[in-house]
Amino acid sequence: SCTKLMCNCRGKIDPGSASRYIMLLVHAHVQGPVDSWKEFPQSVWELLFDMFTRRYVFTRPEDLPRARVVWESTAQTNFRKSMWEAQDKATKTTSSRDPTAWLDYGPVWLKRDYWESLCHHWATGPWQERSQAAKRNRAAHPEKNVHTSGSVSYATHSQKLRHELERGPTFRELFDRTHKQKGTNEYVSESACTIAEAYDRTMADRYAEGTPQPDLDPEAWGDAAGGPRYMSIFL
Repeated sequence: SCTKLMCNCRGKIDPGSASRYIMLLVHAHVQGPVDSWKEFPQSVWELLFDMFTRRYVFTRPEDLPRARVVWESTAQTNFRKSMWEAQDKATKTTSSRDPTAWLDYGPVWLKRDYWESLCHHWATGPWQERSQAAKRNRAAHPEKNVHTSGSVSYATHSQKLRHELERGPTFRELFDRTHKQKGTNEYVSESACTIAEAYDRTMADRYAEGTPQPDLDPEAWGDAAGGPRYMSIFL
């Protein structure tokens, strides 16, 4: 029998066990020295989604149009997180940021020769340059971490909005609630305003007027937020 699923207001899959199962599937089907979900062959994407839907089923009609895109976003995020955790653990174990020192400290879910190839790849100039550029970018844009939710969880904000609106809030409504100054229509930062506007434009371009539009398009949001690295910050 299949376990019932739903996509929550933040574009994630509930229950959490489904997300963990996606990660297990991805780990079991790494077919080479890849460190990005986009490097997986399309045939593997199709295989994994088919395997996933044999165990889990989306039951709410409103979830069906975005089920695949949310699944892919979850797979991409989980794989990126797994790879980052593997690098972080190797760094701490060896007390070195030199990838060539990590050769003997790969994750159990990745074949040793794949890990070794990745370590040599990460040790090259271009990858190191991108890594350092990303660090500088994060340091130069601290406002990307600004929001107004404080210690209040998104779930609590969602419940409050549901009560106020007498319906479930959309993703954008929840974003505005947590990224606008209270009592005003002003965003807490220029970045938040720019991202919201870029996302709205992208959605308008992608979905013709009158056609069904998903509550959240993770790919469009990732593009608007400046790529996957910033996507989670603004969710």
